[in-house]
Amino acid sequence: MLVNELITVYESERKETPETLNDLLDYFQKKYIAGEIDIKNYRDIFNFLHQQGATSAHEYV
Repeated sequence: MLVNELITVYESERKETPETLNDLLDYFQKKYIAGEIDIKNYRDIFNFLHQQGATSAHEYV
């Protein structure tokens, strides 16, 4: 999985470029919650972005 692939999906639906990896992670979390992607894809995306340094808005205390 490449970050460029995730950015392309984000840009095609949102019509803007994500400012950070955190934006990408939050976007794909919302897609998972809405039932637009399955748990396996979400886990893969989450783990990949997390390894790249992304943090979820839900991780902040």
